[in-house]
Amino acid sequence: MTVVLAGIGADSTNLGALGPLYDDGQFEYVPIPEKTRETTESETLGSWKFRNDDRTAADLTTRIKPQPIQEDERVVTGDDLESWPLHRDPNFETLTYGEHRTSGYVSRLRALGPGDVVGFYAGLRRPEGDRAHRYLIGYFTVDAVDVVTPETPPDERAAILETHSDNAHAKRVRDGDLYLEKTVVIVAGREPGGLFDRHPIRLSEYYVKPGNERPQYYLRDEIGDGWNVTAGGENMMFKPAYRCELSSDEFVDRVGVPGDRLGELLESVSADE
Repeated sequence: MTVVLAGIGADSTNLGALGPLYDDGQFEYVPIPEKTRETTESETLGSWKFRNDDRTAADLTTRIKPQPIQEDERVVTGDDLESWPLHRDPNFETLTYGEHRTSGYVSRLRALGPGDVVGFYAGLRRPEGDRAHRYLIGYFTVDAVDVVTPETPPDERAAILETHSDNAHAKRVRDGDLYLEKTVVIVAGREPGGLFDRHPIRLSEYYVKPGNERPQYYLRDEIGDGWNVTAGGENMMFKPAYRCELSSDEFVDRVGVPGDRLGELLESVSADE
């Protein structure tokens, strides 16, 4: 049995800001902006309401560049910013997650099977301006995994995408073509799983490693050792995909069930709360 930890959510490279983490342990999951308007996703930066105050995702920034990795220098501001669609991935309501990153993500996710787990971590920042960190904010148990490649026959591709119609990658397919025509892994989830209500689990430390001149983010030793992390390395600067040799039952025992994560369990896994 395997757990893969995937880095997701708004950060400095896509929105220019992180979701907030409040003093009472509540937090906001903010999906990244879409790279294209060509999507059927209805949620936008202006419609994505925070769970804990009256702001929206659009209140976190004044401008975005929807394709930060591409040569497109388009800048979106004002009313266009409010109406810009989100890449809602993962979708914690329908328990679906898709990925095309090749830096360990596609290979580790496509190797998962029913009963394994995908955990999701994001950068969060406290309102007072304290050091931001990477936090586990939710997870779901794997129900099925499908892979679509540029070589997948059209009929087979259409059937897979229809099965996963709620997924953000399926929503931006046009005329049967995937965005950028990359291999995409789509994971369908089941319970136990979902977005945590509060008390995300801090995964990162920030320090100067011996031999280096500047501090960086690293995976906490308690997580690397306690969750038996076997792939992904220890540097957390660029949201690596971590593979943990851990059963789903062991993982749930450590992090709890979304919506029911109070008491001694939290004290044992979240040292900074």
